Amino acid sequence: MAKQIQEILIDDLDGGEANETVSFAIDGSSYEIDLSDLNAKKLRDALSPFVQHARRAGAVSARRRGRGSQRAMSREKSSEIRQWAKAHGLPVSERGRIASTVVEKYEAAH
Repeated sequence: MAKQIQEILIDDLDGGEANETVSFAIDGSSYEIDLSDLNAKKLRDALSPFVQHARRAGAVSARRRGRGSQRAMSREKSSEIRQWAKAHGLPVSERGRIASTVVEKYEAAH
């Protein structure tokens, strides 16, 4: 007995037939969208000016590894960040992980 399975992609924008799945990422989130050739071209054309001026990043950028890594942060640095956050009215716990947003604000200020 033979079985044939056919996968048909539907364009996520207009509901027509899609020819490809396009992957992209922004602000740390990855996305996939099924698009026709025309809509895929529109997406690539819209992103082109930004892509031309951007730099390639690996699966996890060095910026994210370095900034958000709590394991690499010393106790002294954690204490310094907590002290700074409290002085600037930011919510920060006495123990445990410091929110990445607080760490990013601290690093931006220093």
